[in-house]
Amino acid sequence: MGLPATAVVAGIATLFFAIRSDDGVVADDYYQRGLAINETIARDNMARQLGLRAQLSMDPTTDQMSVELFAREGVSLPARLHVTLLHPTRQGLDQDVVLDLKNGRYVGSFKPVQSGRWDISLEDESKSWRMVQEARLPGSTKLLIQPAT
Repeated sequence: MGLPATAVVAGIATLFFAIRSDDGVVADDYYQRGLAINETIARDNMARQLGLRAQLSMDPTTDQMSVELFAREGVSLPARLHVTLLHPTRQGLDQDVVLDLKNGRYVGSFKPVQSGRWDISLEDESKSWRMVQEARLPGSTKLLIQPAT
């Protein structure tokens, strides 16, 4: 009698934990998220078609960031860039940095970052293209950013 009773108690406990915890696997807006993924891929492809690549420099002593942007011949470069520093696990640490074109380089200021792995996203103001690069900050002060392949 003890063995079946143990199985019933274990089953009830399992049911309790299953109902109480939400795994969040299924999103209500899965269709919209799928469309957003297609848009993101299209933006990566646009950066590749334009022949974009960038040299990003970060100076942690002055909190200044600069980007030298290169493109295929005949492609006009934007007047402003947006750089997003994304922490993979702590959203509160993310930063959006706007860089303005001055003397052939895009420059702007950023807040000091915690040590660790970061994703750096570089895009134009109209969000027609983007490039993403993983980096170890603040150790990586010069990064080559290229479109995803």
